Amino acid sequence: MTTRVAFELRIAPERVEEYVARHSPVWPEMLAEIAAAGRRNYSLFLGENGRLFGYYETDDDAAAQAYLAASPVAARWEAEMAEFFVGLDGRPDQAATALTEIFHLHDQLRAASASAPAPDPESDPS
Repeated sequence: MTTRVAFELRIAPERVEEYVARHSPVWPEMLAEIAAAGRRNYSLFLGENGRLFGYYETDDDAAAQAYLAASPVAARWEAEMAEFFVGLDGRPDQAATALTEIFHLHDQLRAASASAPAPDPESDPS
């Protein structure tokens, strides 16, 4: 089953341009580690005043986190990125504020169609 994970971090506003530049592009070996960890559809979104929102999907988030926590490549990347963040204790990939999903369109459409009553053949005007 796919797990959707969202998180938030805050970049020091005066460091936003440099942070964005460091992601254009991300090291190829770090991209490979993210994929090897089992994360997919990974995106980062930048808001006002350095607000950073991240999203990814995975089949086993605990395993993905453990894989990256043990990765020397991820450790080097996170050490370089840590200087950009405000109010962060620890590696950014492990200390980000997790967000709780409260709505997902596909899940609700699937649930609605599963619980929809079957049509009544006696009320069919045809």
